[in-house]
Amino acid sequence: MIGADGSSGDDADTTGPEQISPTQRGGASPDGLDPLREVIRRYDLAAKKSLGQNFILDLNLTRRIARAGGSLDGRTVVEVGPGPGGLTRGLLLEGAGRVIAVERDSRCLPALAEISARYPGRLTVHEGDAIEADWPALLGGGKAIIAANLPYGAATVLLIGWLEAEPWPPWWDRMVLMFQKEVAERIVAEPGSKAYGRLSVISQWRAEAHIALTLKPEAFTPPPKVDSAVVVFTPRSAPQPACTVAALGRVTASAFGQRRKMLRASLKTLVPNPEELLDAAGISPTERAEQIPVRDFAKLALVYERSIAGR
Repeated sequence: MIGADGSSGDDADTTGPEQISPTQRGGASPDGLDPLREVIRRYDLAAKKSLGQNFILDLNLTRRIARAGGSLDGRTVVEVGPGPGGLTRGLLLEGAGRVIAVERDSRCLPALAEISARYPGRLTVHEGDAIEADWPALLGGGKAIIAANLPYGAATVLLIGWLEAEPWPPWWDRMVLMFQKEVAERIVAEPGSKAYGRLSVISQWRAEAHIALTLKPEAFTPPPKVDSAVVVFTPRSAPQPACTVAALGRVTASAFGQRRKMLRASLKTLVPNPEELLDAAGISPTERAEQIPVRDFAKLALVYERSIAGR
């Protein structure tokens, strides 16, 4: 989770300079709210390791994250884990018309209520677990942007849920998400690299994804042990080849489950005779999973689901 105290601070992102307004040099927040350090102190919101909480104390940086995927003017944004509300404030300052936030830490609700009072009608907070959330129901119709610094323990589960949403195209039309840098690199990895895997395939088949910026541990309080990165996702309107996401999941699970083996061996957990599927998909049986492009995995999944339907 991320937040802001409205000062330029020593904890800022080191990936590039950001213009600092005269009001911020004096430590005042441009939204008229208290600096996050004061909010955290007032409500005793020390970050909980069990919840994966790490706060950013620089409003310049949270605003930079908020706009990493493009304009927010008048848009509805779904935020996961707002904590004391640093990114929430960045989203609202950058023009979000409405923010719908889901927060499981009840300690943070009074701090979020202050932001809601400052922006009447523009912030709605739901207490609960984001993994269990019914996002379309919370949204109430229309498209939204998802913005979040995802807790390490839940990041991949949440991402896969959003990428596997049905019907497709999904209820979201942009995601701006912060991960451990290692996870971000897996998302955008290319075939042939050690980072390339199931997460790369599903991410790149259903969306265009790129790393927008990276942050050193010093940007957070308390600092995590690893670097972090913000990834921007834009859904593909019609992923090709048009297999089902369930079939793609089964194929990649089998292929990457024994990634050091050739596909003719690793895919035996999927079908008794993998070479028939591979031949139909135009893929060499001696290739390994990490060498197969996303498109070929989708083609293989399509052949697989047709073979199942023909039985």
